[in-house]
Amino acid sequence: MKNKIIVVLGLATFVFIGMAASKPGSRSGERNLKVLPKDISNADLDSVMEIYSKHLNVSCDFCHATSKINPNDLDYASDDKPEKEITRQMMKMTAAINKDFFDYTIIYKAGERMAVSCFTCHDGFPRPEMKHEKKQ
Repeated sequence: MKNKIIVVLGLATFVFIGMAASKPGSRSGERNLKVLPKDISNADLDSVMEIYSKHLNVSCDFCHATSKINPNDLDYASDDKPEKEITRQMMKMTAAINKDFFDYTIIYKAGERMAVSCFTCHDGFPRPEMKHEKKQ
């Protein structure tokens, strides 16, 4: 009997640790990919999003809308925020520049280096013109 209790407690501990380690509002749910490859892995998707976040110095909620079900989570599939569509247009523009002028096709993988990226123009600002406003 004592061994059964230890086994059950051990299993419950692993389940609890697994639940605690998962990110709330993670991208494992519904996807709405229009520019990124439909088969992109969660790890590569997270890597691409982290790069965009760093290059523009913004958090996820800059482009992603708040969930209507749980206001503490983001609805990554939603197109409610115009910034998301602007980002898609910028992604297409960057891909075209890299392909046309540097003969490089973006594959959206972790650690990928591009000749032209968001940082080229944005330099850590959400709007590229802001870096020029700051220097004046």
